[in-house]
This record gives sequence, structure tokens and C-alpha cells, in this order.
Amino acid sequence: MARWLVKTEPEEYSFQDLQEAGRDVWDGVRNALALKHMRAMNVGDEVLVYHTGKERAIVGVARVVREAYPDPEAGDERWIVVDLEAVRPLARPVPLPEIKEDPAFAQWELVRISRLSVMPVPDPLWERIMAMASG
Repeated sequence: MARWLVKTEPEEYSFQDLQEAGRDVWDGVRNALALKHMRAMNVGDEVLVYHTGKERAIVGVARVVREAYPDPEAGDERWIVVDLEAVRPLARPVPLPEIKEDPAFAQWELVRISRLSVMPVPDPLWERIMAMASG
């Protein structure tokens, strides 16, 4: 099982929106590397949801429930989507400044490539984030 992080602008679509929907299409990704990561997602993979903008924090956990398929709204086969379902909000959001302060995250894409909207989360970093979220 792989683990991922996806970014969203909470004013457009928040983790709470995903919770209310239960399951939804994750769309709007156009960056080639982010799309490559989405193509590697498998059903059952866990996903951290990160709010961009003013919040800049990891706020929840989701799960892949449908692997990559052509974006039905895009009209271009290069653009794909996956379906995610909400699993749970984090007990405490993990803000980006805290992540940046921890040397364990120095080489992670969230810190190094700030514009990348989909990225893998190595197991040790996932565990560290879960520990940070628990207080």
C-alpha cells in the first residue's frame, strides 16, 4: 500500500466537503509529475489531505476508492482523476511551519516543491505526521 498527499484550496473544496460527500472525484490536476503520481494510486491507498492558502496544514485522511481514469469533464485524455473517500479528520491539523521545522521532512516534496499538488508520503514521514497530529 502506498501513501499520498493531495492539496486543495479549502475555499474551493475542503476536507469537510469530502467528508460531507463521503466519496468524490479528485480532479483539476494538470501538473505532469502530479498526474504521474495519481496514475500510481491504487484502491486502498491512504491519502493525506492538505489545505493550501491561508491554512497551509494537513487536515485529514482519505482513501483511494477508484484508480485513475480519464477526467470526464476535461475532454482531453491526458487529464485524469481518481475517486477518494474521507476516512477521518486529524485530531489536530499539522501546519506547514511545523513540518518545515522538523529536519525529517527536509527532502520531502511538500517542503522542496511547494507547487506540487500530489506527492508520495514515505512511511516514516506518514508516521511522523500521525504523531504530530495526535498532539
